[in-house]
Amino acid sequence: MSITHAESHVMEALWSQSPLTVEEILEAVAGPQGWGEATVKTLINRLLKRKAIESRRIDGRVRYVPIVSRAEYLQTESQGLLDRLFEGRLTPLVAHFAKHRSLSPDEVKQLKQLIAELDDAD
Repeated sequence: MSITHAESHVMEALWSQSPLTVEEILEAVAGPQGWGEATVKTLINRLLKRKAIESRRIDGRVRYVPIVSRAEYLQTESQGLLDRLFEGRLTPLVAHFAKHRSLSPDEVKQLKQLIAELDDAD
């Protein structure tokens, strides 16, 4: 399932707290993004059609909850990035970031620890 960048703002609001009404979603995303009510409702409808969220009637009001978990979304987006830009390989991704941005000593330590853990798992 593909969730657009704009739709991801609605999903983030729902992942952080749900169920939410349209008004609550609007409050969470419209201000920071500068979106109007129609835009937010369009995003909600797209997510409903794709079955990323569902609506439920709770206490007489329609509220929205995520069906797709944040972990599923991160996995799909991460794999898509790897596939599109690095032929599905993780090493070139890490090498790219290591060459094009400074790694803090803590990040280097964490990468070394991850590699050691992966070596131990073999």
